[in-house]
Amino acid sequence: MSKQDMPSRALDVDPAGRPPAPSRRSLLAGGAALGATFLAAPALVRAQPAVLLRLGDQKGGVEALLKASGQLADLPFRVEINQFVAAAPLLEALNAGAVDVAWAGDAPTTFALANGTPAKIVAAHRTTGAATALLVKPGSPIRSVADLKGKTIGTSRGSIGQALVLSALKANGLPFNTVKFAFLLPAEAKTALESGAVDAWSTWGVFIAQGRVVDNYRVVVDGSNGILSGLSYLNALDSAIRDKRAAVAEIVRRVAIARHWANRHVDDYARFWAGLVGVSFEVAKFSFETAPSTPERIDDKVVADQQATADLYTTAGLVQRKLDVRQFFDTSFNGSVVV
Repeated sequence: MSKQDMPSRALDVDPAGRPPAPSRRSLLAGGAALGATFLAAPALVRAQPAVLLRLGDQKGGVEALLKASGQLADLPFRVEINQFVAAAPLLEALNAGAVDVAWAGDAPTTFALANGTPAKIVAAHRTTGAATALLVKPGSPIRSVADLKGKTIGTSRGSIGQALVLSALKANGLPFNTVKFAFLLPAEAKTALESGAVDAWSTWGVFIAQGRVVDNYRVVVDGSNGILSGLSYLNALDSAIRDKRAAVAEIVRRVAIARHWANRHVDDYARFWAGLVGVSFEVAKFSFETAPSTPERIDDKVVADQQATADLYTTAGLVQRKLDVRQFFDTSFNGSVVV
């Protein structure tokens, strides 16, 4: 994986609030204070938190939430945040052990866990499903799901975008081979839509908001009204659950607190998020108001909805065997979820 795919920033937090250790130059200039400084140095090293939690994120995801709400402050461990362009490369990084915790939708999580990624779902957040939508250009003749027959749709393989198309076809009594897929990352899919290489683009989050507000794209169908579960997850490596349990639990707790803060402070969050992600305030606010998200504890309803997503992928041939998704969940972090 290239550095371009996985830029990272390590945030070193000293719970005691001590200043950084002096430079060598300042030590040498300190004269009589030199011995005292060296005596203090081991204490400073011991105070530095030993645990490093590597958090994998997508554009405008949990990093933005944590920063805007102040939940990255005073962490009792270090956190390294790695940004990815979509869930597929993010979950590949999780599978490779390059990140400890990853934020992704239910569909790509299904795809990853079904293919052996050594991780569990430790927390769930839910929207109405409108955070995923099938977009077309303003002049497109496509007006309904029935109009998709024979059309090519750009989206990522195994993504929530593909799940939307499959679920919409099923809901309208149409076979899965009604459409063709061009498997592309979001920026590539948008370019393909503009050039006419694909007829529609099935995407999510900020890409929908930009398409609607900036490009005047139309929504043919979105994931609301039961088409999709609207679930997204924090997934943690089995090794992180075992070796970094306290840090994983704290991230689960802080992301839930941050989500509630964002829902109560939409304008403040939109302004922060717009600057961080590089979109307009209007795009950011549109995204949040279209599909607000709330944290949920992992319960029978979450498991049942995840089972439905897995069954959809099995029926479509994306997953080769029937899955019992209960094995995907670790409910031991439910106590950390603020609802």
